Amino acid sequence: MPARAGARRAAVLGTPIAHSLSPVLHRTAYAELGLEGWTYDRFEVDEEGLPGFFEALGPEWAGLSLTMPLKRAVIPLLDGISETAASVDAVNTVVFSEDGRRTGDNTDIPGMVAALREHGIEKVESAAVLGAGATASSALAALARICSGEVTAYVRSEARAAEMRQWAERLDVAVRIADWDDAERALNAPLVVSTTPAGVTDTLARAVPDRPTVLFDVLYDPWPTVLAARWSAYGGAVVSGLDLLVHQAVLQVEQMTGCAPAPLEAMRKAGERALAAR
Repeated sequence: MPARAGARRAAVLGTPIAHSLSPVLHRTAYAELGLEGWTYDRFEVDEEGLPGFFEALGPEWAGLSLTMPLKRAVIPLLDGISETAASVDAVNTVVFSEDGRRTGDNTDIPGMVAALREHGIEKVESAAVLGAGATASSALAALARICSGEVTAYVRSEARAAEMRQWAERLDVAVRIADWDDAERALNAPLVVSTTPAGVTDTLARAVPDRPTVLFDVLYDPWPTVLAARWSAYGGAVVSGLDLLVHQAVLQVEQMTGCAPAPLEAMRKAGERALAAR
C-alpha cells in the first residue's frame, strides 16, 4: 500500500492529554517508514471545543487519534464510521481521505485481540472483566471474538450492571453480572481483563492464585500495577496497557499513512523508553 504523498499532519486529541504516549509511537513509525514531512502532535480538546477544532482543519490533515472524552462526541462530526466503531459507539481513529471524507474507526478492539494473540491467547472458554466503564465495552467486543463461553463482569453499581447487560446484548456476548465485593473470584478465570483506573485493583493482589493464568491490565502508567506485579511474580502471563496501546497505534498508523506493516517493535521500544524516563 503506497504512502500518502506530501507533508501531512496527524494528532491525538483529548483531555487530559499531556500524558499521552501516542506522539512517541506515531513519530517513531514515521521515522522508521521514511515519511519525511509527516508530523504528529497532541492537543487538549474537550467535547465543547471539538466541533471548532474540526472546522479549522485544512487539507494537510491525514488523521486523528481520539481519547476520552471524545470517542463518542466525535461521531456526529464524521461522514461515516466502521462496523467495529458502531458496535460500541466509540471512535478512537479518524482518517481524512483525499476527497475530504472523514471516517471513524475503533482500533482498540482489534488492538486488544492482537495484543492477546501476541501472547498466545487466541481462544478462551470463559473470561472475567473488572470494571464497567468505556474500556469495558471495548473489552466485551474483543471477547466476543475470542471467548466461546460466559464472561463475568464485576461492577460496583446497578447502573453499571445495566450498562454491561446492554452491551452484552448488543455484542451478543453471554455476560453474568457479579458484585465488586466478590471481585477476588475473578482472578481464577482463564482470562482476566482489568479495565479499572489506577489503584482500584491493588487490594485484589493478595488474592492472586498460586497458578494464575492470563491477566490483561489496560493500564500502562504507572506500571506495573500492584496486581500485575503479583500476577507476574506468581508465574502468570501479563498483557499490559502498553501492548494494547502499541497494537492499536499500529493500526492507526497504517490507516492514516497507507503504509503497512507499521513498525511494531520499534514503536514498542520507543514507548518503553518514554515510560522509563518518566
